[in-house]
Amino acid sequence: MQPDGLNVDGKLPVDLHLRSYGPQPLGDRHSFAQIVLPVAGEVDLEIEGRGRTLDLLHAAVVAPGAWHTQWGEAGNQSFILDLGPELLHRGPWQRLLERPFTPIGAAARKLVEFMSLARSDAAAPAQLLQGWTPLLLDTLSQETPQPRSRLAALMARIEAAPGQPWTLDAMARACSLSASRVHALFRQETGMSPHDWLLQRRLERACTLLVATRRSIADIALETGFSDQSVLTRAMRTAMDTTPAAYRKAAREDKHKTQ
Repeated sequence: MQPDGLNVDGKLPVDLHLRSYGPQPLGDRHSFAQIVLPVAGEVDLEIEGRGRTLDLLHAAVVAPGAWHTQWGEAGNQSFILDLGPELLHRGPWQRLLERPFTPIGAAARKLVEFMSLARSDAAAPAQLLQGWTPLLLDTLSQETPQPRSRLAALMARIEAAPGQPWTLDAMARACSLSASRVHALFRQETGMSPHDWLLQRRLERACTLLVATRRSIADIALETGFSDQSVLTRAMRTAMDTTPAAYRKAAREDKHKTQ
């Protein structure tokens, strides 16, 4: 390990895993640092006697040598980013060691969502991980906690899985508010109705999958909450004046032109 935290080949010493935790607490201590980024459900984590529940809005930073214990309910999944022991001592990344439990802002959530999609077909390529990790560390270390929106947790859950049956009643149950209150908050915070905001998230996810994967358009439609390919096609025509096939073809042609 060189002083600047790079391997001898100039690459960041990083590795990424997708893990789930059971109800039995598991303790560990290791010489490298870790960042825990939930992508589904919740995980309880205790670091050197300090604990909190991690969710889509909260990550954890485990310093090298810190004793930590984690457990969770069924259905939880988290990205575990292993980092070389010197890596978090570089510049602004040191701030992450000062806050073992750190908020995940909108920009960092988008990076986590991107990696989830990039790994949907296979493990993330090493080159992708090398480019993604500095962006994530920069974003987490520079983000400052913002006043929490009443809808923040709900929006994070929807953005992580927009294809689920998110009716207005389901949204209301998820954040323990009335349906009318949820509708009013969406209007207030986004300028859109819950339905329009959800449709936008579903189209964004569909577009990402069309570009990032080779999955069939029919599969992508179902994955993103559209009942079939024709419904996705009509939605893209209305909102974007294109079709799934045309969007995918144009994105691939643009990629070839820039290579």
